[in-house]
Amino acid sequence: MEFIKISDCCHYFNGSVNIGYIHKDGKGMLIDSGIDKGTAKKVLKILNEHHLPLDYVFLTHAHTDHYGGASFLQKQLQVKLHAPPLEAAIMEHPVLEPIYLWNGAMPIKQLRNKFLEGDPVKIDGFIREGQHELGPFHFEAVHLPGHSYAQMGILIGEILYAADAYFGAAVLAKHKVPFIVDADAAIDTLENLLNLSFRGALPGHGDYEIDIKETIQANIDCHANIKQFLLSYVNASANGISMNGLLQRMFDHFRLEAREIGQWLLFRTSFTAYISSLIESGEVSISINGHTPWLKGESLKISE
Repeated sequence: MEFIKISDCCHYFNGSVNIGYIHKDGKGMLIDSGIDKGTAKKVLKILNEHHLPLDYVFLTHAHTDHYGGASFLQKQLQVKLHAPPLEAAIMEHPVLEPIYLWNGAMPIKQLRNKFLEGDPVKIDGFIREGQHELGPFHFEAVHLPGHSYAQMGILIGEILYAADAYFGAAVLAKHKVPFIVDADAAIDTLENLLNLSFRGALPGHGDYEIDIKETIQANIDCHANIKQFLLSYVNASANGISMNGLLQRMFDHFRLEAREIGQWLLFRTSFTAYISSLIESGEVSISINGHTPWLKGESLKISE
C-alpha cells in the first residue's frame, strides 16, 4: 500500500481498493476504510509514520471492500463515521447484503464471509447530496447511484473521490461485467460525471486521472455493449428465452468465471439489473413459462 499525495490537502492509499485521505487544519478524514481490520491497521500505521491525524471517516457505500475496516477504526480511535442513510442501514446490519444476494432468504453459510458481510458499525452522521461541513472540511457530496443503491462520492479541493461510480480501464477490462444494482442509474451517473467540474478524479478501483472522459466513455460503452448483447439474444430467440438460459449465455459470451457461489450471485445481480432496464424501457417483456421467468423481445410480439 502506497500513500500518494494529490494536492496540498488531498491524498490516497492506492491498492486493490483506493482509500482517500484529506488533511486540513490539524484534522484528518478518510474516505472509505478498506476491506478489514488488517487494511485499516496498515492505513493507521502509515498515517502515524507521517504524523497525520484521523478524526472522521466517510464511507461511500455499503460494500465490504469499502467499509469493512471501519469497525476497527471506530473501536480503536472512537472516530466518527459518516455515510449515506440507505447505505448506512446495510453497514449497521451487514447481513442485508447476503440476504439480498440470496433472493431475500436467510443466506447460506458460504455467503457469510468478509467479502459480502463486513463487521457492523454504528454510523454517527448521515451524508446526503449537497454541501457539508465536518470540522474544517468543506465538501460537496455527490450522489452516484448504480453500482450500489445510494452511493455517494466527495468533491473536495477540486478533487473528486468517485468511489465505484466508474472503474479504471484496466479494472473494467479484467472484470468485463461490472457489479451494478441499477443499470439506468449507473449510466446516468456516468453521464453526469462528464458534466461535473473537477481537477482530477480517483475511482475506488483504478488510477487517479486528471482527464477521465475517455475512462468514463469506456464505462458507458461497457454497459451499452452488455445491454445490447442481452437484447440481441432475446430478440434472436423466436419463442423467447428463460432468464436462467440468458444468464448462461452471458457467462459464455463474456467468458466469465465464478469460482464460488458468492461470485456467481454478484454476476447474477448485474445481469438482473440490465434485464430490469430492458423491461422498464419496454424492449423486453417478462412472463412465467413452465414455472420459470421468461423473456421475450417486444419487437417480436409486434411482428406477430
